[in-house]
Amino acid sequence: MLHPVLDLEQLLRVPHVDPDLGYDISPDGKRIAFAWNPTGQWEIYEVNLYPNSKDTDPAISSKPQPQINISPQLVSEGDGAKFAPRYSPNGRKLAYAVDLEGGENFDIYVFDRDTGEHVNLTPNTPDAIQPNTCWSPDGSQIAFLWDRSGCFQTYVMPAEGGEARLILDIPFPGWDVRWSPDGRHIAVVVEGRGQDFHTYIVPVDGGEAWSLAIENEAINAFASRWSLDGMSLAFSSDYHGYYNLGIYELETRKITWVTDGEGDKGSPSWSPDGEKLAFVLSKGAQAWLGILQLGDKSIRFYQIEPGVIYEPRFTSDGEGFVFIFENYRHPDDFWQFSLADEKMHQLTQSLPPEVQNTHFIIPREINYPAMDGASVPAILFKPQQSEPLPPAVVIIHGGPTWLFQFFWYPIMQHMASRGWVVLAPNYRGSSGYGREWQLANRFDLGGVDTRDVVAGADYLVKEGLADPARIAVTGTSHGGYLTMTCLTQYPDRWAAGSAVVPFLNWFTSHKNSREDLQHWDRENFGDPQENYNLWYERSPFFFLDRIQAPVQLICGAHDPRCPASESIAARDALVTLKKPVDFVLYPDEGHGFLKIENVVDAALKRAAFLAKALEAEGHDGK
Repeated sequence: MLHPVLDLEQLLRVPHVDPDLGYDISPDGKRIAFAWNPTGQWEIYEVNLYPNSKDTDPAISSKPQPQINISPQLVSEGDGAKFAPRYSPNGRKLAYAVDLEGGENFDIYVFDRDTGEHVNLTPNTPDAIQPNTCWSPDGSQIAFLWDRSGCFQTYVMPAEGGEARLILDIPFPGWDVRWSPDGRHIAVVVEGRGQDFHTYIVPVDGGEAWSLAIENEAINAFASRWSLDGMSLAFSSDYHGYYNLGIYELETRKITWVTDGEGDKGSPSWSPDGEKLAFVLSKGAQAWLGILQLGDKSIRFYQIEPGVIYEPRFTSDGEGFVFIFENYRHPDDFWQFSLADEKMHQLTQSLPPEVQNTHFIIPREINYPAMDGASVPAILFKPQQSEPLPPAVVIIHGGPTWLFQFFWYPIMQHMASRGWVVLAPNYRGSSGYGREWQLANRFDLGGVDTRDVVAGADYLVKEGLADPARIAVTGTSHGGYLTMTCLTQYPDRWAAGSAVVPFLNWFTSHKNSREDLQHWDRENFGDPQENYNLWYERSPFFFLDRIQAPVQLICGAHDPRCPASESIAARDALVTLKKPVDFVLYPDEGHGFLKIENVVDAALKRAAFLAKALEAEGHDGK
């Protein structure tokens, strides 16, 4: 039985909980605050962890509510996309970050539950602010990360706003801040050397900060979380090759490793009694919930079904925890796990009834041979084959230190439902397969990663899975860059290429990016002058004349990561070369599109552009 083509716009309009910038549980344990987009705009909502309770807040209950499982309540208001909610220690205030134009120039707002007011604590701030913030345990101050000096440094300001005080000034861009429960220290996660993150311990009342280190060398330490007594930090590190969990004791400055082996363990969360850690185990395309008993280091693993899990957090009573789950047929939603009966309960239901019975194609994990014989992991969507040799699309992820897993990814499902084979490679440079694989393209960006992607197309041909004349390539961010290196380095492989928010010229992209992004470039591709030849050779902008297939460029005017000027320059050059090019610029977007109408429009244009090449008349699949 052949199933109908999935409606891409309908799938794109399905809302989902934001899994990336975090959520929070209220101090009394009754509510979760999170970012969600049921209306198409990212807002802050709260959901009651105990839906049978009559506990609702008059400050927000009068607002119109979406009708889903347990009726989340809208908290935020006004323009812009809102993310990263953080409760004050008494639960009466809620800080969150607002991005007005997609340029990642966040402002920090505070909602006062008692007055119902929303106050911008950082108005008229021309410099970028990271969305990650934290309250002091007494609620009098907020720590945040600000690039006022050209690098994201750590500041503390009064909770009502006002003059900010610099408390950590180091040459590494800050990423996250966590105040210790005893109020004495702040843990600051920064982008360190190479692709490592370092965790610094900063004494709030003065004194020298220090990093988590082994033999006086800072180690890669990420996702650092305080114990409730403020004396220990649980963290994740790939010091031994894969990400494992360690516990750092402040008094001794020693590390105890509490997990080992392959697979990445991350997102640790302490139980209230300090005897357990909840965490996420990721292996390839899927993840499991883990519960570690610290006394004997025994671990139990749980899974709803193959998919991806984010940020498990113990509830205040210690009887379970909440987390976010998604997979190829479930958008990101909150789930709750009970330790007593080891059962899962879905808290929010983003998938509307009319989509719940949709036939989604089940992807599978595969490995294929690289050009040098290495084994490249990938996700493959193999649709019902309606012809001997169907068309195919190779979709490239960004990062590059990221990976494709069993995500809710509407455009992949739509493409597969059209009868296209979809291959999503986790090329060298991807996370999730150990430190060696992740760093394998360092100082070789646009080299081995490009070849791994092209080998994916060759695999589809060799295995008789796709028509060699109808294979397209597309990707976003670094995936957009690799789309262009594929088109310029291996022009005969592709029927079309769509690059979304790409960069094409290492020199100009570096020059026009934020300082923290320039830091990453230097750490992973060297100095632009000292490595001039490499930077030139790996810039597809200089080789656009080699392209043989139609090109699509999609970009956002406020993009701080891959400036729109990159795509504009490439468009102009391709027009001069009389190469077919489709150009789409969204004047009110940045790197990750935030407005649902633009998200839908861009994806529909992307699919239509690729379909023009892959479903053109004259191809009979033989």
